[in-house]
Amino acid sequence: MTYRTKGTCSMAIQVELAPDHTIEHVEFIGGCSGNTQGVAILVQGMKAEDAIEKIEGIRCGAKPTSCPDQLAKALRVALEEDVEKR
Repeated sequence: MTYRTKGTCSMAIQVELAPDHTIEHVEFIGGCSGNTQGVAILVQGMKAEDAIEKIEGIRCGAKPTSCPDQLAKALRVALEEDVEKR
């Protein structure tokens, strides 16, 4: 699934979840390469729900959001899409 970010330097986030909601792969398109690669690797293997709990609401300076916060939003969308498929 590709999520278009809002309010960050990154333009999009690609997310792949396993059927049990484990994060298999995350790739940020754009943004601060080192930071986004670090976040992507850290959440890999985590349950989406756990990652959301840890990163939701993180801000980037004065911005009301951040790349990790946008990833939390992307994960929520991915979880909603999974529920709709069932």
